[in-house]
Amino acid sequence: MTPPHETVYMDAVLTPNRSLSRKGFLIAMTAIAVTFFMTGLMFLSMGALPVLGFMGLDVLAIWLAFRISFRQQQEETRVTVTARAICLHHKDAKGREKRAELPSAFARVELEEPAGPASWLRIEHGKTAWIIGRFLTPPERSDFAKALRQALLAARAERYPA
Repeated sequence: MTPPHETVYMDAVLTPNRSLSRKGFLIAMTAIAVTFFMTGLMFLSMGALPVLGFMGLDVLAIWLAFRISFRQQQEETRVTVTARAICLHHKDAKGREKRAELPSAFARVELEEPAGPASWLRIEHGKTAWIIGRFLTPPERSDFAKALRQALLAARAERYPA
């Protein structure tokens, strides 16, 4: 953590994009369940009893897919830049945490331009690289890389005034 007297040039929390809120999830699952149940009743009235059970399994599979997606959206990366160091704190979807602290004077921000799906945002120090923001879209990675470079330049300017 940073001492209280240290200037923070960037304190960003990166999280995956959330396309559906809790309320939206409940509305979508209700609509899916009602639609599948009504369709299953239609097949039941025609004498196809097993279809109703399979429709229930489909609803269960959709619910599980949403749960897995929501669990993956709990991933979080915090990047803090000061004149002394860049602090990286990553919490994955399972709750495991990783921390790294790099001297801001020697850290580099690397991103292949133009940013594409296969270009990763890396913070490098020596021969070691930390990939951050895997869940960001290419334009978001590019914008974050620019902001991080600006924060590093400001931090170095404080540390090494001209």
